[in-house]
Amino acid sequence: MIYWDSKVQNNLTGKDKKKFLSKKRIIKYLYRYGSLSGTDIAQTFNLSSPTTHSYINELIDENFVESRGKGDSIGGRRPNVYGLVKNAVFLLGIDLGQKRVSIALYNNELQNISGTKTRKIKLGNDLALVDEICEFAKEIIQDMGINQEKILGVGINIPGLIDSDSGISHTYLITSDKTLQQVFEEKLNLPAYIENDSKARAVAEWRLGLANDSKNALVIQLDWGVGMGLILNGKLYKGNSGLAGEFSHVLIEEDGELCICGKRGCLETIASGRAMVKQATLELKNNTKTVLHRFVEDDDMQMAPEDIVNAAKEGDQLAINLINNMGQKLGKGISYLLQILNPELIILGGTVSLANEYLLTPINQSLLTYCIPKLREDTTLKVSELGKDAGVLGAVSIVLERSIYT
Repeated sequence: MIYWDSKVQNNLTGKDKKKFLSKKRIIKYLYRYGSLSGTDIAQTFNLSSPTTHSYINELIDENFVESRGKGDSIGGRRPNVYGLVKNAVFLLGIDLGQKRVSIALYNNELQNISGTKTRKIKLGNDLALVDEICEFAKEIIQDMGINQEKILGVGINIPGLIDSDSGISHTYLITSDKTLQQVFEEKLNLPAYIENDSKARAVAEWRLGLANDSKNALVIQLDWGVGMGLILNGKLYKGNSGLAGEFSHVLIEEDGELCICGKRGCLETIASGRAMVKQATLELKNNTKTVLHRFVEDDDMQMAPEDIVNAAKEGDQLAINLINNMGQKLGKGISYLLQILNPELIILGGTVSLANEYLLTPINQSLLTYCIPKLREDTTLKVSELGKDAGVLGAVSIVLERSIYT
């Protein structure tokens, strides 16, 4: 039985539908809580003991649930405890960036069983890219020998303006007669959930990372662009149209450089990976002494933000200066966030965050200049510990958020 297929559910009625929904809820609760006794399950879903054990036995026969022995006694016989079978359920994560797509399969213990597979892409509005991504995903599923019916869903992270409730992308891969979410669902034959990449990473930090114990945390993603996800009052904040968090388009410099959004002086034009690469390229044309020359010696080579970060770690002065300048401007923008939202925690993620103290020091210096001391002192600034898989973890976290935690 495929418990997350809406077509199966819609074709059932009466007792069959009630059983289907109850067994689906049992799977979701065991996924969420790890192990539960039969008594806990019966009380949670207001089921009789015989009905509960009947459903559990069926799920055992279907290889979703396993017995985990006896639990602690609370005054009578020790209860039987149940949990999900390892590899009973899988999650597919697709992380779309400006230059590449990363895909990984996770099991129900959140182990990356496939390893993260990456291919170069050029993100735009050519919907042929969706076919390319879906074929790549199918190859990974096939190579792992996974029964697709065991995949709970696929999460797709995309930069730009995303209305995740309706499944619409307003920036990249714009569709007309169907939503982008529907297109992915049809091509992969799986439940699909799309989300802005920074919001997805914020959910990953909240559920799995440094923000796990925080009710008010901001997650700022620093790659080619600048993105932000907000956890406010213990939940992901999306705003009226689902588009909250466009920190990159806060005005920082009056009459500054033209931004891709059509305005001038946005944070992204002066404090992003793209802005650093642009400035580094100009410096190279002036024959500035720097190890960054090695990234443009051949026509096929192209500098990326992580190259600047790595050069800074080697002690390259130009790279250090570029990151320092970015940190100062970013710190000014962050001071606005602190004074408006008063978060307890700000997490920096993405490739540029790996600069660590080269970036944190100028940010903190700017906060000293632009932020009210009390608000600055009440906020902790940290670098994400989710690592290189933060993007695909964000994607699978969205699947969990929309299918398990609802």
